[in-house]
Amino acid sequence: MGPPEPEPLLRMRGIVKQFPGVRALDGVDLDVRPGEVHCLLGQNGAGKSTLIKVLAGAHQPDQGEIVFGGEPVRLAGPTAAMRAGIATIYQELDLVDGLSVAENIFLGHEKARFGFTRRGEAERAARELLGRLGHGEIPPRREVGRLPAAGKQVVSMARALSHDARLIVMDEPSAALAHDEVANLFRIIREVTAAGVAVVYISHRLEEIREIGDRVTVLKDGRSVAGGLPARGTSTDEIVSLMTGRDVEYVFPPRPEPEDGRPEVLRVEELALPGAFEDVSLTVHAGEIVGLAGLVGSGRSEILETVYGARRPARGRVLVDGRPVRPGDTGAAVRRGMGMAPEERKSQALLLNETVAANVSVASLPRYASFGWLSRRRELADVRRQIESLDIRPPDPRRPVVTLSGGNQQKVVLARWLLGSAGLRLLILDEPTRGVDVGARAELYAVIRELAGRGIGVLLVSSEVPEVLGLADRVLVVREGRVVHTGDARDLDEAAVLNMIMEGSAL
Repeated sequence: MGPPEPEPLLRMRGIVKQFPGVRALDGVDLDVRPGEVHCLLGQNGAGKSTLIKVLAGAHQPDQGEIVFGGEPVRLAGPTAAMRAGIATIYQELDLVDGLSVAENIFLGHEKARFGFTRRGEAERAARELLGRLGHGEIPPRREVGRLPAAGKQVVSMARALSHDARLIVMDEPSAALAHDEVANLFRIIREVTAAGVAVVYISHRLEEIREIGDRVTVLKDGRSVAGGLPARGTSTDEIVSLMTGRDVEYVFPPRPEPEDGRPEVLRVEELALPGAFEDVSLTVHAGEIVGLAGLVGSGRSEILETVYGARRPARGRVLVDGRPVRPGDTGAAVRRGMGMAPEERKSQALLLNETVAANVSVASLPRYASFGWLSRRRELADVRRQIESLDIRPPDPRRPVVTLSGGNQQKVVLARWLLGSAGLRLLILDEPTRGVDVGARAELYAVIRELAGRGIGVLLVSSEVPEVLGLADRVLVVREGRVVHTGDARDLDEAAVLNMIMEGSAL
């Protein structure tokens, strides 16, 4: 007989949270033990975000009980949660770019005496916390806005530790990190949990769950359908089946056989943006999906942004249907038939406080205008068709887009370009499934393949090599700002691409 299981640090029982028209949580149970990494899985809209906001004190449950450290607690707000020892690190880090590292770490509980902030003491304490996390090289006085994504992640972790947190909730912490940065994140998590701190870890990357997780709880439709599963002993098929309620055997839609003689939609000739990439040339044909594989920081996103006109290149040309597109001009790109779904959909693509209808139709408003008036009836009818076609949930065009899950927000961005797809020649996708669950990914893949089937060219970037290989017809491998390989996706496997990404050696 093994040693008895430790008492849970956190016990949530029968948590219910209702919003107008939707029951986001419908009796969720969650147990988290001291010193463990407990992974929370579920499709977009399953209730994960609502549950962690209840745990962070941002939402009050309508029913249910929370026991923390053996005592029933009422987390009346984020400050109460912090005081109880619960810290939450959201996917969109809530740091203040204009403040220093030290100021961010102690924001809300500043080192002060007689009403005066003790800056030197705060910086010394910040340096100690950063050193504990293996990042003593980060200057406490540096503005957070000048740090890379990995540095900001470390600052958020230091802020959590500054509150003597006994439980840290991490929402998609690796989403913006490169491979080596993820390894460092996992090292930090292991050190924190070795000291008895518990971690609730949310990720859509199942390989991460196996590497860092101890146990798994799966949510579906606002309910916990499985709790306490062993992270390493539960098969992918079982997890996916629990998340979706069905077996998912084949995620990617069938790849059609290549066709000869398809017209060239996009040609990029020796494009260069110093400090990001050099001498990039590529083509995309009608109905072809071309994928760029590379690490974060390899220049892959900057290539897409420059093709789209969001950045002005130092040299090189972009041609659509054989005609040059004015560099550094997104308006010219759109007029020539380009559409783009950027990596940071919330800050770069969506009008968060506007409705789904406004977000979908914003790029196509001239088609609804007549003598200075907009035909809202026609606009709404077309938006409803896109909502139905993409299965955007809930199917309400008047719903604020900020209330939608990440996967449904991404569908809204795609719906924007689908609405005007009669003139769409090239769709550019930067991390199209970032923060999107398995079921919603399959739907997005089908939409992308359907667009290609209409003759639209697709140029995409993804951090996940299997996604690039499974979705693209042709793959370009990018390393340190240069294309080191171009070839048919059928001729590549994950190991070969990773080798080129890490070592720069082409086949």
